[in-house]
Amino acid sequence: MARPLPLLLLALGLAAAAKSPYQQVLQHSRLRGRQHGPNVCAVQKLIGTNRKYFTNCKQWYQRKICGKSTFEPRELSRLDLVSRVKKRKLGALPLSNIYETLGVVGSATTQLYSDRSNLRPEIEGPGSFTIFAPSNEAWASLSAETLDSLVSNVNIELLNALRYHMVDKRVLTDDLKHGTTLNSMYQNLPIQIHHYPNGIVTVNCARLLKADHHATNGVVHVIDKVIATTTNTIQQIIETEDSLESLRTAVAASDLSSLLESEGQYTLLAPTNEAFEKIPRETLTRILGDPEALRDLLNHHILKSAMCAEAIIAGLTMETLEGTTLDVGCSGEELTLNGKPIIATKDVLATNGVVHFVNELLIPDSAKTVFELAQESEVSKSTDLFRQAGLSSHLTGSERVTLLAPVNNVFKDGLPVIDGNMRNLLLNHIVKDQLSSKYLYHGQKLQTLGDKELRVFVYRNNLCIENACIAAHDKRGRFGTLFSVDKMLTPPTGSVMDVLKADHRFSTLVAAIQSAGLTENLNRPGTFTVFAPTNEAFRAMPQGELNKLMGNAKELANILKFHVADEILVSGAVNALVRLKSMQGDKLEVSMKNNVIHINKEPVAESDIMATNGVIYAVNSVLQPQASRPQERGDEPADPALEIFKQASALSKYSCPNCSLLDKLLADFSKETISFKGSVLYLVGGIRTIKISRDWDPPVFSSSKMIPPFI
Repeated sequence: MARPLPLLLLALGLAAAAKSPYQQVLQHSRLRGRQHGPNVCAVQKLIGTNRKYFTNCKQWYQRKICGKSTFEPRELSRLDLVSRVKKRKLGALPLSNIYETLGVVGSATTQLYSDRSNLRPEIEGPGSFTIFAPSNEAWASLSAETLDSLVSNVNIELLNALRYHMVDKRVLTDDLKHGTTLNSMYQNLPIQIHHYPNGIVTVNCARLLKADHHATNGVVHVIDKVIATTTNTIQQIIETEDSLESLRTAVAASDLSSLLESEGQYTLLAPTNEAFEKIPRETLTRILGDPEALRDLLNHHILKSAMCAEAIIAGLTMETLEGTTLDVGCSGEELTLNGKPIIATKDVLATNGVVHFVNELLIPDSAKTVFELAQESEVSKSTDLFRQAGLSSHLTGSERVTLLAPVNNVFKDGLPVIDGNMRNLLLNHIVKDQLSSKYLYHGQKLQTLGDKELRVFVYRNNLCIENACIAAHDKRGRFGTLFSVDKMLTPPTGSVMDVLKADHRFSTLVAAIQSAGLTENLNRPGTFTVFAPTNEAFRAMPQGELNKLMGNAKELANILKFHVADEILVSGAVNALVRLKSMQGDKLEVSMKNNVIHINKEPVAESDIMATNGVIYAVNSVLQPQASRPQERGDEPADPALEIFKQASALSKYSCPNCSLLDKLLADFSKETISFKGSVLYLVGGIRTIKISRDWDPPVFSSSKMIPPFI
C-alpha cells in the first residue's frame, strides 16, 4: 500500500530539517552551481584574497563577507568528486588512500610532511582515520622559526604535530557537533569542534575549507590553519599572560576564578592592561571596590558560548553571562565589538573555550552611575544642567533614584539659567526610588526629591509622567535608572481652579465658572481635561451673544461643561485623533496637526498646564456644542455619507420618474453599505449599486445596469 502523500512530505521535511548547518549551506552552493555540472559548487570568494566560503541565501544576496565584496567562482565539490575527461564531461574519481587524497584536495604540503615524518605508511595502509589537513597556504603562513622547530629533532615534533591533526575513526561533518571534542592520535589530547548556525565548522578555531573527502582508509577535511595542542584553561591563560595583569587582579577580587577554571565552552573578551588604563581612575576605583559592579563588569566580558573569529562573517548579537548582549561583527580582517575594532588578539584557545584580547573595557549599564548613563545617552545636555545646579551627588553615589532626563532636543535653544526655581524644578526630575518603566501603572504616584507627587499616565501609544512622556527605553544602572523624557516636567501646583485663578489669561473664564456654579466641581479631586478659553476667546464672541450667554446660568454651565472631559489627556498621548466625552455629553475631538494640538479643529494656544486634579489646555476660541446631531456610534465621527443618504431619500421625488422604485431601493440600504469615491457616493446592497453625485442641485442619481436609469 502506497504511503499517504502528506506523511511522505512530512518525512521528507524532517529529513531536510535534520541536515547540519554545513550541509545546508553546501546544498545551497550546489544548487547555485548545478548548471555547470552535478558536482560543481558556487562559492563566495573575497575579492583580492584566496578566501572562499559556502554561505546561505542571505549572504549570497548581500554579496559581502565581513563588509568586503565577493564574487562567485565555481569549483568541484568533494573529492569523490570529479575529473575532467573527454568531451569535457565530469566523472567521479576512484577512491584512493588518505596519502594520495591529500595531494588532490589542495594539501600537498601536508602530504610532503607526512612523507618526511614517516607518517606516510600509516595513512597509506589499512585502517579508518580522519585527518584535518592544513592547506598549503596554512603551512606557508607559519613563521620560519615555528616551521624549523617542527622539522628538526629527527622529525619527531613534525610527526607529533601531524598526529594531533588525526582521529582514529572516520568522522564526517554530520558528526562534527557544536561544542564536542575528539581525541586526537597524539596522546589522546582533545580537538575542539564548533559547528555554527551559519554553516561554518571550526577545528581548534581553524576553519573547515573542504570537507568529507572520502578515502579508502578514512576521510580528509582541509582546514585553514595548522592547529596546536591546548592544555590551559581560560583562568590559566589569564594567570600566565603579562598583558592581563589588571584582569588577573579583578578576577581574583570577584571570585570568578572557579568559573574560568571549570568545564564549559565560554568566550572571554579579555581586557588588557591598556584597556584598564583608559578608564578614569575614579570610575575604576569605584567599580573595583563594589563587588556587585565588578562581577557585572567581568560577566559582561564573558559570552555564553565559544565563538571563534573564523565563524564571524557578518554581524550577530551574542548574550553575555551578565544577561546583556554584545554586537559581534567583523570588518575585513578585524573583529568588532559594538561596531568598534577593539580586538587586539584573536583565538587564544583554552580547554574550556576561547579568549580574545580587547584593548577597551566594556562597562555594562549595570555597573554605571546614573550620571554616566546620562552622559552616554541622548540626554547629555541634561547632565550639564544637573551638574550646574549642584545635584551631581544624587546621580553618582549609592542613592536609589530614577532620573527623568529631558532629551537634548528640548534644549536646542540653550540651557535655562540656574536659579532657585530651576534647581527646585530639577529636584522634581529625580524620583526617590530605582524604577523600571515596565512596572509603572496608570494612576501610580511617585515621590520626588523636591517633595512633589508625580502621577503616571499609561496610554495606548505612550507612557507619561505628568506632562513628560518617556522617549526611549530606560537604562538601569548600579543604583539608579535613567528615563529619557520628551520635555521638561512641570509638576502640578494646585487644583484646576487654583491654576486658572493664578493665570491672568483666564480671568473671564474664572468669572464664568463662578457664575455657572461649577467652582466646587473643578476644585474637587478628579481627573479633568479642561480646554480653557482665554480672555481673547471671549472677546472674539459678538458682544450681544456674550452678554446673553453670561446672563443665562444654565446655558453658560452647559457651554462650560462642553469644555471639560472627565479623564486626563496630556499632549503626548495624542497621535492622530482622540475622542473624549465632555461633561456636557457631546464628544470632543482632540487631534495633532503639524505638531500642534487641535480641539474640534481649533488650534490650542498652550498645552499641558498641569493641575493636581487634571490638565489644562489654553484655547483662543469658545467651543460650541452642536444643538443637535444624529445618533452615531461613540467611537467614530458622524458620517457625512449618511447625511447625503438621508437627503437623497428625501429629495428623490425631484430627480426620478420612478420614485417608488428609488424609495424602495434606498430603504434597503444601511449606513454600513455607503462609501465615497471622490465626489461620488456609492450605495451597495445585495447585487445592486446606486451612484449618487455628491454635488447635486437638483440631485442626480444613476444605478447599476440591472436597474433602468432614473434620469
